[in-house]
Amino acid sequence: MSKAKLVWLRLTLSVTLLFVYAGAAQDSGPAKPVPSAEEHPAVQNDKPPLQAYHLDFSLNELEDGKKINSRQYSTDLATSDGNDIKIGTRVPVQTKDGEFQYIDLGTNIFSQVRESRGQAQLVVRAEISNFAMSEHDPHDLHPIIRQIKMGGSTLLPLSEPIVIASADDPNSKRQFQLEV
Repeated sequence: MSKAKLVWLRLTLSVTLLFVYAGAAQDSGPAKPVPSAEEHPAVQNDKPPLQAYHLDFSLNELEDGKKINSRQYSTDLATSDGNDIKIGTRVPVQTKDGEFQYIDLGTNIFSQVRESRGQAQLVVRAEISNFAMSEHDPHDLHPIIRQIKMGGSTLLPLSEPIVIASADDPNSKRQFQLEV
């Protein structure tokens, strides 16, 4: 192939590609500027960044004002997320001959931090259940269950413990406190 034909072929191919590219650019409409980081919708957010919290729970049992037992639980959570701590046993209880229903016994603690107007609000619900052992015969088909439910919400204290709820045991001189 001669040099003149090769130059002519290259020139024709270049012009053809130029027209194809120009036509594709016209079909896509006017060029839009690339948004900056401040203008980008994924970056632009009216909400403050999520805060992470570490919560330590103490379930205290007191008798005559003295602490006789304490159980510790902890969780990490971010605002608007809720966390559950569940520790327990599913216990079968016979309802009729050969029929069983399962009861969840143990400790359940739900916690959530909500932020509003620059303040953090703590929401806590706790449920503690077990057999009332002093009154329970292990061979009894109808066990007696002791259950304590506590809950509340408060502004989140950021370095000092706070008692969220307390409850007196109606069958003794004991008191239960949930501290965060």
